[in-house]
Amino acid sequence: MITPSLALVALLLPTASNAFSPILKGNIHGFSSIQQKSNLNKLSMSAVAPVVDEETNTLTLTPIKSLDGTVTLPGSKSLSNRCLLLAALSSGSTVVENLLESDDIRYMLEALDTLGVPVDRDTEDKTKVTVTGQSGPIDAPSQEACELFLGNAGTAMRPLAAALCMGKGKFVLDGVPRMRERPIADLIDGLVQLGADVKCSDTGCPPVEISAENINGGKASISGKMSSQFLSSLLMASPVAKGDITISIKDELISAPYVALTIGLMKKFGVNVQIDGDMDGTPSFTIPSTEEYTSPKSILVEGDASSASYFIAGAAITGGTVTVRGCGSESVQGDVAFADVMEQMGAKVTWAPESITVTRDPDVKLKGVDVDCGKIPDAAMTLAVVALFAEGPTTIRNVYSWRLKETERMKAIVAECTKLGATVEEYNDYCVIYPPEGNKINDNVTIETYDDHRMAMTFSLAACGNVNVIIHDPGCTAKTFPTYFEMLNSIATH
Repeated sequence: MITPSLALVALLLPTASNAFSPILKGNIHGFSSIQQKSNLNKLSMSAVAPVVDEETNTLTLTPIKSLDGTVTLPGSKSLSNRCLLLAALSSGSTVVENLLESDDIRYMLEALDTLGVPVDRDTEDKTKVTVTGQSGPIDAPSQEACELFLGNAGTAMRPLAAALCMGKGKFVLDGVPRMRERPIADLIDGLVQLGADVKCSDTGCPPVEISAENINGGKASISGKMSSQFLSSLLMASPVAKGDITISIKDELISAPYVALTIGLMKKFGVNVQIDGDMDGTPSFTIPSTEEYTSPKSILVEGDASSASYFIAGAAITGGTVTVRGCGSESVQGDVAFADVMEQMGAKVTWAPESITVTRDPDVKLKGVDVDCGKIPDAAMTLAVVALFAEGPTTIRNVYSWRLKETERMKAIVAECTKLGATVEEYNDYCVIYPPEGNKINDNVTIETYDDHRMAMTFSLAACGNVNVIIHDPGCTAKTFPTYFEMLNSIATH
């Protein structure tokens, strides 16, 4: 087994060269529903493709016998938005390649436009952009409060909230109704400790209001129990403060691989973070004022490891053979460890530096597992559906963060797994899934996606149980993977 360790903070991301290109633009809801529906309607013109029912906004997936083939993954959401922000804070221009084309990235790009950060788009390639850095903090473009609408993009809301406190000016960051339910108070608390004039709503969620007058450095102690994005946001913003900054974790740090990813990317942009203590304990991080972001000239975004989980799981469930290209044994993303979980359940996994191949011997049945998924909470959702096909129960532990994501994922997963015939025990930060008797999945179940892209993609795999599965609002996958159903269908045998 090969699982990337937290030593990945020292790894450099692969570089690329060339010019650049734009993300699709549109109104805040139009891209998700209209653009994705358009993609699926084009797909439905072929004889074997799934068809979107526009009246009910559903997509019926017919039984999938096997998944076989090679999938080239879209760029990582987490890396894409981090790359854009660090490029904006750096000196020099940065070409970003294999940028994820999705709602969340579009919100970040539009925010940079509003803030006056030059972003050049190549009309021939929508996954490549050139960002001209500001050589330091980003100031408000005028005396008026700069209003940024960030949809439901946590990877835009949280890092921007921290970064904009380092400059000068007034800002208001807001999003869709669900964003106003997603906590940000721990991040605000850390920024206030550093001297920022920033506040969120009384509920501890956005909108965020900032009156920035630079930050001269300081120390902050924050909680890491709710989301690693708060720490990552403070880390990314710190090099453009005017003094040394030290950030410590006062309790525990969940999703530590995402922090390792952040630190590794900062190193690629010329900044070294000093780490004191164990990343699995209560570490502290120091960024001296001498550290400054410098453009690496070009950077290639890895394929999205969370998105890889659906194809890896599909191969494990059906016994087909699937290779995902874009992340592998040298990946900086923690979610590649999902492949190790599939191996524990009975799949065969073959690693290469930039790819993972998964299959399963038909004589080997999947077995339930008991796994701490605190470091892979997004990929852990996929495990919930694989559990329906296993012998014995599967326990998914340390996923309290599910409750704080795009939807209340714990309750959503319990509800939809139950519809499919499973018995699910729900606890505060874990669940136990007992598969249906004989692993017989209920047919023609309509899956409610709760406007959550990962719910739609995860539960599409129920079709591997020789049943029709009806996905409500398939267009919600536009948040991170607009072409998911097209890609799934391209390697499916029905």
